[in-house]
Amino acid sequence: MISRRKFLFNSLGLAGATCMGSVFTSCTPSRNVTGMLTGPNQALGHRLHQEIRNAKVEQTLHHDVVIVGGGTSGLAAARYLSKSGTDFMLIELEQRTGGNAQSGSNEVSAYPLGAHYLPLPSLNDAELLHFLEESGAITGYQNGKPVYNDYYLCFDPKERLFIHGHWQDGLVPHSGVPSADLDQLHRFQSLMHEFKQAKGADGKDAFCIPLTACSVDPAFTALDKISFSEYLQQQTFTSEYLWWYVNYCCADDYGATADQVSAWAGIHYFASRKGIAHNAESDSVLTWPEGNGWLVNKLREQVKETIVCNSLVFRIESRGNKVAVLFIDGNAGVCTEVITDQVILATPQFINHRILSASFEHPLNAASFNYAPWMVANLTLTSNLETKRGEPLSWDNVIYGSKSLGYVYANHQTLGQRQQQQVITYYAPLLGANAKDSRTFANAQTYEQWYAWVTKDLKTAHRFIEDGMERMDVWVWGHGMICPIPDFIFGKARTNASASLRDKIHFAHSDCSGISIFEEAFHRGTQAAKKVLGYES
Repeated sequence: MISRRKFLFNSLGLAGATCMGSVFTSCTPSRNVTGMLTGPNQALGHRLHQEIRNAKVEQTLHHDVVIVGGGTSGLAAARYLSKSGTDFMLIELEQRTGGNAQSGSNEVSAYPLGAHYLPLPSLNDAELLHFLEESGAITGYQNGKPVYNDYYLCFDPKERLFIHGHWQDGLVPHSGVPSADLDQLHRFQSLMHEFKQAKGADGKDAFCIPLTACSVDPAFTALDKISFSEYLQQQTFTSEYLWWYVNYCCADDYGATADQVSAWAGIHYFASRKGIAHNAESDSVLTWPEGNGWLVNKLREQVKETIVCNSLVFRIESRGNKVAVLFIDGNAGVCTEVITDQVILATPQFINHRILSASFEHPLNAASFNYAPWMVANLTLTSNLETKRGEPLSWDNVIYGSKSLGYVYANHQTLGQRQQQQVITYYAPLLGANAKDSRTFANAQTYEQWYAWVTKDLKTAHRFIEDGMERMDVWVWGHGMICPIPDFIFGKARTNASASLRDKIHFAHSDCSGISIFEEAFHRGTQAAKKVLGYES
């Protein structure tokens, strides 16, 4: 049986921790394990709900462009503008930029707090390839194919699955799986292979990255009208192993189940990756101890002088032929207005509808945008998780039947002799029928409750994991990623929210794509910058 990424890519031919954000509670559970419960800056962000809209302006600045939001899309926009010599500033709510690609570190290793890998991009994503060249991830080209830095290509062993009491190689279930179920897994792979090769009547790929390059042939866009589970039922897929795996994959990119995402989005996960490299197989991924924090740090380095952090933008209003962006400094409490020609909003729609003045008449239906909450826990261990039975500790480690995504081994990419101490990063999308209820649940949990959640799940595969644990730091994302529910990718709500306003306000967040992946955020930020410069309509 082939690996998960081969399963996807064969269809081609398929965070003591240093953390950012406000601390909600800090406590020590049993067994002398220390740690903290942290997350994005909710205290400052929630001031949008308070009466600060009449704050008195104490200083005025002037810039040609203002970027609101310093996640991947905002940083990508800043990178592109900086190359043209444009005068701009970037305003970020958090203490550091990075969005859901933020990272942390301790004395053992750097580690991710969110997104943790980048699949090899396809050759049509030229600007992303240029950035990877700038950052040293691509070292050159051979026969038109990128040569990737060997240090950044994921080392072996890459992935394993705990199933039927032991670890198997790869994440696609096969160890102890009945032949009838294996047949369905192979049939599913063949179907996704067909979608990967498919082209619409317009000559475009049916599924690709970025989404703006995908075919709009109704034969494929109609799949956005139904759920992925409906589609699988229509195809008579009944294997519990296949259904577990499909739900795992939907949770991986969307924080949702096959019942909740559209069939188009579900298929896109398997059929859109078309990376090519001279020195790596198409199923390879780029990863670092800090995950995609490495990428956003590279973006930040290029534009760091333009960034203002720990600042809350609370209103954007029209001023004749100019735009005024008002923000409050989270430290000093000073209210500043920036008079500018154009604004790039690299913030999610649930923020945009609160800060945009009604005078802009933005046709946004914010209720149509559903964001999945996540919990990420970084565990510092004194004992080695290598096992005597089954596959050795891998970069990606998943437990069959679990609602979590398992964990990645943060210092897997660390060079030199392997350390006895390890950091693993555990991921748990908070799956539920209602994202708001899941957020309420997440916000109500204590550190002790999260600790119990994580250890109970991991004990399935590592019975004595607590004996070797010295620290667990928990990070909660209330709005971790956009969920592409049926009729969203090709629906009016997303399309309307993405359209620029008066050639003054441009939208760049990845929720404008409907899929929260690094490539989409980077593309959206770059496209918004091109609109500012008049290169794109």
